[in-house]
Amino acid sequence: MINSTSHQSWLFYSPLALQAALLKDDLLDPVDQLLEDPALLDLVRQCLATRSPASVRTGRPTIAPDRLLRCCVMKHLKGWSFRDLERELRSNLVYRRFTRFDAEATPDFSTFSRTFALLSPQITEQIHQRVVGLAREQGVAQGRKLRTDTTVVESNVHYPTDSTLLGDGIRVLSRGLAGIAAECKDGALEVVNHGRAVKHRLLEISRAAKSLTEANQQRMRDSYQTLVGLTRGVVRQANDVMQRWAKGRLKVVGKLLRVEAQIGQLRHFLPLVEKVITQTKERVWGGNCHVQGKV
Repeated sequence: MINSTSHQSWLFYSPLALQAALLKDDLLDPVDQLLEDPALLDLVRQCLATRSPASVRTGRPTIAPDRLLRCCVMKHLKGWSFRDLERELRSNLVYRRFTRFDAEATPDFSTFSRTFALLSPQITEQIHQRVVGLAREQGVAQGRKLRTDTTVVESNVHYPTDSTLLGDGIRVLSRGLAGIAAECKDGALEVVNHGRAVKHRLLEISRAAKSLTEANQQRMRDSYQTLVGLTRGVVRQANDVMQRWAKGRLKVVGKLLRVEAQIGQLRHFLPLVEKVITQTKERVWGGNCHVQGKV
């Protein structure tokens, strides 16, 4: 049942209410009058009515629409979790006055979680549109531009290593070959998935690179040799497929446009993968870390 907010005066709460009215919140006070808009409350009431066909008149009382809207706004403005919202409402007179709970008992955090989930993305979008409309009516904003949060979060950036570039090359070329094989006659093109082998080689190289002992360095070179061999095999198969396509010997039974798109991808990435193979050989076995045109 959709509950409504009761404005019953509480004898022992009156002195506290007078004190709470004197306290101001710079973040919540400007939106207090905005949330009184009947259209916003009707949107929230529509969401609460979607729980069941008779939920408007029957069932357990839920959070009143105006209280639900105000709690939702306050939670997002303050950046709280549902547990934080429950704790702050229990202990703060200003928040109780803003959300219209006053001296009444506040819901549990799990109740907030379930009830907030009823606010569908469509209703949320309508609420935003209504808020923008009110802002335009009051001359606060023109509503022509959207401002988003551009906060930059610090994160570690993994620079491209030869091993990861080789792994990416195998993955991209194999994906293109698999797309071509899907459009060819059964058995005309067999593509081997090297994902598991590549993952193991990358882990071996990463572990061996942490130590400068000769044994670990030799182990790293062996892993690189295996990884380069896998990459060469995929490159040879990609070149062979491109030649068969150019000579018209590729047995395509599917859509030619998809094959042409995948051939274009192979044509673009093959030179890059071959360049990565060259620079890996120069660095790992030749000791040259400054290869011209390094990827």
